[in-house]
Order: sequence, then C-alpha cells, then structure tokens
Amino acid sequence: MPRTIWSGAISFGLVTVPINVVSATEDHSIHFHQYHLEDMGRIRTRKVCEIEDREVANAEIGKGYQLTKTQVIPISDEELRDLPLPTAKAIEIEAFVPLESVDPIRIAEGYYLQPAGQVAAKPYKLLRLALARSAKVAVAKYAWSGRERLGLLRVREDAIVLHAMRWPDEIRGPAELLPPAVEVSGDEIEGALALMETMAREDLEGDEFRDSYTEAVAKIIESKREDKPLPEAPEPKEPGEVLDLMAALQESVRKARASRGETAGADVHDLAQPQKKATAKKSAKKTPARKTAAGSKKATGAEKAAKKTAARRPRSA
Repeated sequence: MPRTIWSGAISFGLVTVPINVVSATEDHSIHFHQYHLEDMGRIRTRKVCEIEDREVANAEIGKGYQLTKTQVIPISDEELRDLPLPTAKAIEIEAFVPLESVDPIRIAEGYYLQPAGQVAAKPYKLLRLALARSAKVAVAKYAWSGRERLGLLRVREDAIVLHAMRWPDEIRGPAELLPPAVEVSGDEIEGALALMETMAREDLEGDEFRDSYTEAVAKIIESKREDKPLPEAPEPKEPGEVLDLMAALQESVRKARASRGETAGADVHDLAQPQKKATAKKSAKKTPARKTAAGSKKATGAEKAAKKTAARRPRSA
C-alpha cells in the first residue's frame, strides 16, 4: 500500500471532497551508493555547520532565506504549513478545459487522489463521473512543500489523478534552439508520413517499451556476483551523413515493413495516404450498389404495375 504524501480536500465550488494523495508511479531503476575504491568503504555526505565547523543532526537543521550576506530569515515548516492561502489545505479547482488545450511540456509527475473515508465516496464519484462525461480536465491550485503549484485533474479508470503542472513562466521558449531556415518538399513530407504509418501502434505494450537499461545493469551485477565474464556490448551504429533524404525515408520504410513481416515494394506516396485510399475504395463500392438498388426499385415498380393490370382484367365465365 503506497504511503500518503498529503491529506486535504478537493474544492469544487461549494462541494468538498476529502482526499489522500499517494504517488501514482514506482521507481524500478537500480540505484548505486558511492564507495572508496581502495577498501570499498561507504562514502557518506555529512552536514557540517560552517560557523562551528562540526557535524549537526537533522533535528538542529531548519530552513532559511538569505536576505543579505550577513542576514538570514529563518522559516519554519509550521509557518509554511499555515500559510494564509486557501490552497494550503485544499486543491482548489479553478477551471475546466479540454485536455488538448494543455501543452504536454507543462505536465509533470502524477498522483492518485484517494477518497478519505466513506463521507468522501459520493462527492468523489460525482466529480469523477462529471469529469469523464464532460471529456475535460480540471485545472487547480494547491500548495505543497513550501510553494503554490498548478495542477491538472483527470480520470484514469475509476480514480482521479492529479498531475503537477509548471507555471507558464517556467517554460522556456524554443526560438533560440531552432535550426536555420530550410526547404522541405512535399514528397519528403509524404515519405515521413509513410514511415510514421509503418511505425504506428494502437498501444504501448510490447518488448520495445521494456526498460532494457535496467535489465542490462542487472546482468552486469549478476555476472560480477558469480565471477563470470561480463555480457558483451553490441557494436554501436555509427550515424551516417544523410545525403539523400528521400532515399533514407524509402529505406527506412522498407526496413520498418520488413521488421513487421510485411512485404516490401509499396511506394511512400501510397503508404502516406492510406485513409484517402480506403475512402476512395468505399466510394467506388457504393456507386454500383446504388445503381443496383435503383434497378431493384424499378423492377419492383414494374411488378406492382403488372399485378394491378392483371387484377383489373375481367374474370372468365
């Protein structure tokens, strides 16, 4: 059971939902300590007071803001916890927006919001269902760890998830990183779209999305523990200079199709517009179908007319 990181409430207008916040992710990476290589003694970081030149315990350490070189303003955890902000005790929902309107670069780590007790069950479910039915996400403010933050609330399965968000002024503009102006042809764009089509997936399940780095580190540790030779590293591929971009796209499409067991030979122009081709085929099929339907209607009308004529003929004596 994950531990509670923060307890408070979601404020949704006049509706209050008591919640506990727990982490929605787990770290499965391998972590290392620092050691003295000569005798493998553990290297540790010690906290030393610069004035007294001695190591101090955590109980003696607090926060402070350096106002000048000689003046520090001490700030306690209690003072930060009791800030005069509505967000200090609650996650205040400010607005509801479409998810696509939020730039993904602003979205950070995620947390599950757990209803705190039976009293929170109904308002929690109400907010979850409303979010799911509206197809929108909530943007909220909350205060943790000595600062106010912006957050995004969305639905994942039967739970409400809070994602930390960065403030607009925390996002750097990319203008200074952009390359010089170049021209890209329509054929090259179609080639890139064709390559994307061959690499398209419906989900992120599969061996391609496994943490190969952690597995490789675990193999090294196991080999050294058993005093066995280390696994051989594959030869790194040297990145080649792209002289013909279109040829490189064609070759990439061919390799991608081959890796998926598909037959090669399709041109990038054909692969780049699969939806248009499918639409055209559907239209071609519908045209004769309408003619056949019209013909059957005419035949039905003629049959009805023949039946009526026969009915009007006098019966023989």
